[in-house]
Amino acid sequence: MKNWLVHKSPVYYGWIVMVAGTLGLVMTSPGQSYVVSIFIESFIADLEISRSVVSSLYTAATLAGSFALPFVGRLIDRYGSRQVVTIISFVFGLSCIYLGFVQNAIMLGIGFICIRFLGQGSLGLVSMNAINQWWIARRGLVMGISGLFVALLGLGLFPVGVNWLIPELGWRNTYIALGCVLLFGMVPIGYIFFRDRPEQFGLHPDGIHPIRSFNHSAPPPIEEDNWTRNEAMRTPAFWVIAGSAGTISMLTTGIVFHLVSIFADQGLDADTAASVFIPLSITMGAVTLGGGILADRISGRYLLAIILSGQIALLLMALHLSSAWLIVLFGILLGAVSGLYRIIMSVLWANYFGRLHLGSITGVAQTIAVGGSALGPLPLGLARDWFGNYEAVLLWCIAIPLLFGIANIFVGQPKRQLTEVSG
Repeated sequence: MKNWLVHKSPVYYGWIVMVAGTLGLVMTSPGQSYVVSIFIESFIADLEISRSVVSSLYTAATLAGSFALPFVGRLIDRYGSRQVVTIISFVFGLSCIYLGFVQNAIMLGIGFICIRFLGQGSLGLVSMNAINQWWIARRGLVMGISGLFVALLGLGLFPVGVNWLIPELGWRNTYIALGCVLLFGMVPIGYIFFRDRPEQFGLHPDGIHPIRSFNHSAPPPIEEDNWTRNEAMRTPAFWVIAGSAGTISMLTTGIVFHLVSIFADQGLDADTAASVFIPLSITMGAVTLGGGILADRISGRYLLAIILSGQIALLLMALHLSSAWLIVLFGILLGAVSGLYRIIMSVLWANYFGRLHLGSITGVAQTIAVGGSALGPLPLGLARDWFGNYEAVLLWCIAIPLLFGIANIFVGQPKRQLTEVSG
């Protein structure tokens, strides 16, 4: 069935992989901060633990889960996305069901480790890598289309749906329901439709047929410069991009994780906080699609600098959500930053370092990004408990995106140094 499904597809099979991979990215939502944030108040009230404890557990769990992502990246390179996504989706589903039965802080911490490692980290990593393997020339456009649906179905649907389900089913049954969707939805989708590199099926990326290319009736495949993980990690570009990703993940996660509390401090309720995800998702979808087109035409380092500038504006706006139009504007800006960030990071690693060792390279990069997201909730939670507000910590955080924004302007795509070979 593996070869039959590819060759009998009425369209280039890369489009099928894009749809399956997009669903995989959507289904990372139960492990993402924009969904976990809706459960925070329930964790605090039902388990009788403080906000600082929940933030600390979330931070530690995210860091612990991120350390295993390089291993997952190597598994993707070795065994392919189909096997890896099936196993990850199955265990992730069981982890969500487990969260419905936690009784104390220790059990909650274990649950956090599982959903952050398997959801935010591993399922997102394998889904994005699967799509990247099938596209080069139109990678930005394809990732933009994928990101549009991730924004609408993930950021748009999940937080509002979860916020509605918790009062109806209770927070425990809601997480159990999310686990069942993974087990009976994502597991079969991953096993049936995910496929690895098109070259394994006699195809070329972007749907270019090898015979037609030879007869010059279609453009030839684009040649790639494939870097190993160690080679990539020796370039300044790797660390500037990874540091930028970690910074954006850290600050965005911190804001989203404490969104309900940030709004409450300014006299706004949880429903208002959840409503931010509507303009956020719409904007994110539009920006992701447009950003995908831009990613094929403009250097990613300049787009990263723009994203980091938007992050600075978000930190300032989070302190002044006093009117309806500011709330809408905050959601729009958060969606723009998140959408452009997602699309740039989904294509930049493959554009800079090729597809051959993409799993190993992005595994290390994702560790840094996920590790960054782990650092976001803790300082904000501690600042809220100690000082009664978020003002000081948000203002101090502005320095980080400012520094990485400047670094991106000066560090471009790496070029191999030619060495003389004697012979």
